[in-house]
Amino acid sequence: MKKKVFIALLILVFCFSGGGFYIVRSIEEVITNLENVITLHQVEFLRKDLWNKIKVVQTDLLLKDSPHALLTDPFIVHVEEMEKAARICQNCHHSEEVLQSLNHFQRQMDGYIKMLSRVYTVRANQARLAEERDTAFSMGEKTLSEVEQIVITSSEKISKRITRARNSIAETERLLYFLITAGPLLLILIAYFFLKQFTTSVDALLDATRKIQQGNLRYRVKEELPDEFQVLGSAINIMASSLTDQCQRMQQAERLAVVGELAAGLAHEVKNPLAGIKVSIEVLANELSLEQEDREVFLRIINEIHRIESLLKSLLSYARPPEPETSPLDLHQLLETSIKSVSYALINPANTARLIKDIEIVKDFSPDVPPVIADRSQLQQVFLNLLLNAIDAIPAKGTITISTRKESNHTVQISIADTGKGMSPENLHKIFNPFFTTKPKGTGLGLAICKRLIELHNGTIHVSSAPGEGTTFYITIPEKLQLQGITP
Repeated sequence: MKKKVFIALLILVFCFSGGGFYIVRSIEEVITNLENVITLHQVEFLRKDLWNKIKVVQTDLLLKDSPHALLTDPFIVHVEEMEKAARICQNCHHSEEVLQSLNHFQRQMDGYIKMLSRVYTVRANQARLAEERDTAFSMGEKTLSEVEQIVITSSEKISKRITRARNSIAETERLLYFLITAGPLLLILIAYFFLKQFTTSVDALLDATRKIQQGNLRYRVKEELPDEFQVLGSAINIMASSLTDQCQRMQQAERLAVVGELAAGLAHEVKNPLAGIKVSIEVLANELSLEQEDREVFLRIINEIHRIESLLKSLLSYARPPEPETSPLDLHQLLETSIKSVSYALINPANTARLIKDIEIVKDFSPDVPPVIADRSQLQQVFLNLLLNAIDAIPAKGTITISTRKESNHTVQISIADTGKGMSPENLHKIFNPFFTTKPKGTGLGLAICKRLIELHNGTIHVSSAPGEGTTFYITIPEKLQLQGITP
């Protein structure tokens, strides 16, 4: 967005500078054209003035020797004015062709003036004076005719040049009006373009914040926003996801609180009476002479009491798990021990030479995995639970793969994958919830306890699964456990 604002400012500066430069040039051109028009009018006036002065001199020449003849001095003044007007016309032109024509005219004018001088200065008989006067008059008429022709020709040329100058001025005027009208419109369009991008992005972000504020934490900014607004939209999406996670954690915490209170109440109310019942049943089973069927009934009662005790223990472990007793721990050794322990669950009790299921356990241990500082018994409980669940998920034949690797952020990842029946997406989001289970005799606390124990180690556990494609659990724990601000 910063680049676009900078480009917009450059465009505005360019428009203002270019428009100002063009206006200045246009004004200069208009002034030049106006000066040309004035000059052309002056030229036309000077030529007509020359024609008039020649006409006056010709009139003076005709009146010579008549009762209305002028004195010599006024006549000389008229001739000097005519000569001056001719000199001015010659000084006004710079074209080579025009200068040649004017030089020819000037020579003719000089001859005419000399002839006029002879008429007024030569002392001779009347016949010769009359001849001189007629010759001078003829030269004057010829000069007057030539000036008249020059005036007519120049008038046409001057008229065309004046028309071109006026057209140029009119065109410049139209362009200036266009700039005055189109310039603001162009600026408005540029401003509208950038403001539209800005306001559209801001509206999308404001709409997202309103919906998230109203409690719709699943809402996400899906529009492709420009520049920094896209970063802000991504940040809002991350914030919404974080709020969703926080809400889920709060709900989980509420469940924990409820389970904790329930577990404490059950432990207090049920534990002691249950222990008394169990002891009483065991005494009766040992002291009474019972038939085999009755003894089996007593054994079933004792087994069910064991199940109740196990459930109470699981509840207490989930609601109030003990603090980890940390020590340096070799994960590969702990996994080997856990694998040996669960391998006994595959042995057929009726025939120890055979296995209940044909399951191959594959170990993919990375050699660069360092020792971690953790609670041995708690991690072993997690591994045993996940391995037993993997065995239960495989119908008859399959593979369990256990992998370890070191992450770049000083953590270690352990993955346990099976080729079992997998889980549906609906169940996948519930497996860590307390009391959720798909097993007929399950309590629904095994995976919830695993999640609690991993969180006590500042680690994470998540799962990926699909129906018919197996399930993989991923556990990530730090190399060093930091508990309550103390690094062991």
